[in-house]
Amino acid sequence: MCGICGFVSRRDIRLEQLKEMNDTMRHRGPDDSGAEIYGTSGGYFVGFAQRRLSILDLSELGRQPMDSADGRVSVVFNGEIYNFQELREELSGYPFHSNCDTEVIIAAYLKWGIDCVKRLNGMFAIALFDRESGKVYLLRDRIGKKPLYYWKDGENLVFASELKPIMKCPGFEKRIRRETLSRYLYQQYINAPDSVYEDVYKLEPGGGLMFCQGKVEKWKYWEVGKVYAKQIGNPVSSYKEAKENLKELLKKATAARMIADVPLGAFLSGGYDSSLITAIAQEHSTEPVKTFSIGFHEERYNEAKYARQVADYLGTNHTEMYIDERQMFELVESIPQYYDEPFADSSQIPSMLVSALAREKVTVALSGDGGDEFYCGYNIYENVAQAQWLDIPGAVVHGLCRLPFVRKMGLAERLPFRVRVIAQNRGKETKTQFGASNYIVRAKRMVRNDGRELPCHYETESSYGVRNWQIRRMLLDMDTYLPGDILCKVDRASMKYSLESRCPLLDREVMEYSYRIPHKFKFYKGDKKHILKDIAYDYIPRELLDRPKVGFGAPLDQWLRGPLKEKLLDYSEKGYLERQGIFDAEYVSNMIRSYIRTGDGGPATGENYSKLSWSFFIFEQWFQHYHS
Repeated sequence: MCGICGFVSRRDIRLEQLKEMNDTMRHRGPDDSGAEIYGTSGGYFVGFAQRRLSILDLSELGRQPMDSADGRVSVVFNGEIYNFQELREELSGYPFHSNCDTEVIIAAYLKWGIDCVKRLNGMFAIALFDRESGKVYLLRDRIGKKPLYYWKDGENLVFASELKPIMKCPGFEKRIRRETLSRYLYQQYINAPDSVYEDVYKLEPGGGLMFCQGKVEKWKYWEVGKVYAKQIGNPVSSYKEAKENLKELLKKATAARMIADVPLGAFLSGGYDSSLITAIAQEHSTEPVKTFSIGFHEERYNEAKYARQVADYLGTNHTEMYIDERQMFELVESIPQYYDEPFADSSQIPSMLVSALAREKVTVALSGDGGDEFYCGYNIYENVAQAQWLDIPGAVVHGLCRLPFVRKMGLAERLPFRVRVIAQNRGKETKTQFGASNYIVRAKRMVRNDGRELPCHYETESSYGVRNWQIRRMLLDMDTYLPGDILCKVDRASMKYSLESRCPLLDREVMEYSYRIPHKFKFYKGDKKHILKDIAYDYIPRELLDRPKVGFGAPLDQWLRGPLKEKLLDYSEKGYLERQGIFDAEYVSNMIRSYIRTGDGGPATGENYSKLSWSFFIFEQWFQHYHS
């Protein structure tokens, strides 16, 4: 685990400047660093650098950039290849010098070419330079566990695990890309391939990029929709078989993620996913697994007591820490330093705290991420099923509300909120993304759009070719919310403390097998995550796990209208916004002031606008950190 950066450029970028770019990611790799600049054809120079968090082969033999034995190939790599030992056996003809997975990537490329990425099972962001062809490749893992940004500037390319090295690169200009901001305000994150800056992109999950002589080619070697369509064509008809096979794959994936030359533990919330992964890890361990959880003094949010019960039952070496609002609030100022792009999911704060707790004892932590998206765990999936059932009646109501005499009477505005949401949900490409129209309207109005339509939703649902709205929304979340929000949140929160997070549920074989499992095994008579729960019950008594799902974020409304009020007012001051030139100054200023006074975004809206206000606050905090 580490951070990587580099360039392919005709510019005069010196080694010292490359090292400065690299050192902006010291938190991602405090153990070692390396940087090299290579010459190539056409007057180009290739710069590769890495900050290293040592996990496998702690010796200097694991240092990057790493060159092939014949000097043809150089690689920098962030992540872990969990099947590297199996691949190494297939590559026995290569003269290996280390015991690390980086060298296996080099050997695999020399034998199989760039299609070797299809053989890698892991989480990774890879940059590879082939001197023979003069090509530089960028590769990102299938589901987007590891981040990879790139800046295409004319005939030059700069890449990095985070935005900070790119910002530090000579010649980079920080031009905000306004088209991304309405969706950011509404969704609270910016999904690949977009970024907050002009000409800077995120390489998409399952994606590859080739750069040679100023030209870029991109491709996808793994796509959620296409892999699902292929796998569901060969479904598992037997529930018993599906359960047994999924259980074995999870055991294999967890065991692979327990290979490390440093201390390892697990995040344990007491929910189904983390409890199952912890139980499997304990089964594979000869000593108690170190587990970690965060507790809250507010009883309605506190799951620590349930985590403690699961830990006691499994016999883990458990550590818990109760936190209060003050401890969370103290982290607000550090958000832009580690989330160097606007990111407003407030659960990032407890994620940072549990990562800090774990890092005191371990360098690697297992997590249960991915269970909700792949096995139908979120409450929204129940709402989506209801919305599909009510879609035709909703269309009738929508049609009636468009009649002149009905509009004149204003009946549409007096409909119950849920009825309005269903009636207004007419977009064919966004059927599963329904929500409060006021939020969408305001998120769009807040940004100066110069007459352009600024989207808040992902208008891609028909590409999945799925009629069942639940499945469609799950696939959409795998393409957007999971990599753009959840995995980004965990990556930045854990790497803030130089901690590696590993997710067995996002193993390639587990993901692809999950697509073969019929939906009725996941959502069974209203029971979400049915098959995953059933596997968890094989390890842990049902009474320790069965309870309503509890989520937690920061008390945003209290903060924004309390201790952060003056700062929020400064950020939304009309003159400041006019000088900044990004937002509609008058509209945003009035909206924020109305929110602070009443908790609403405007007269008679009847809704709390803390989410939009928090997204705006985080953007301005980020802007002050990097643009002031």
